[in-house]
Amino acid sequence: MLRTSDDGQAELRQSALSAWLSLLASSGTLVCCAIPALLVMLGAGAALSGLVAAVPQIVWLSEHKGWIFGVATVLMAAGGALQWRNRSAPCPLDPTLRAACMRTRRWSLVVYGVSLVLLIVGALFAFVLPWLMA
Repeated sequence: MLRTSDDGQAELRQSALSAWLSLLASSGTLVCCAIPALLVMLGAGAALSGLVAAVPQIVWLSEHKGWIFGVATVLMAAGGALQWRNRSAPCPLDPTLRAACMRTRRWSLVVYGVSLVLLIVGALFAFVLPWLMA
């Protein structure tokens, strides 16, 4: 069964949305764990104290880092599955629309890759480095 161009565009939008949601989730892992750990590692405890005073929700995020990383990992897996499924989704035949479709597909893959790197960095700071330091 051949997909119509509307189906392909809907899948492409879904893939781009999942990439941006993955970026948002992986950024949350940085806020909860990587940035505070980096500030302490650099000797900027006062900056961390000021950050926690300005945004006290960071403490809640740090206390619930297991859930945050769990949700982020599920979102990343879903985003990766959508990226894989849409890797060969049809684009329109019109050259201008086809170029836009291919550009969106490439950007979606780049955003997903950046999200994956952010998630890994956050996991290193949240789980691996404390285990190595103990």
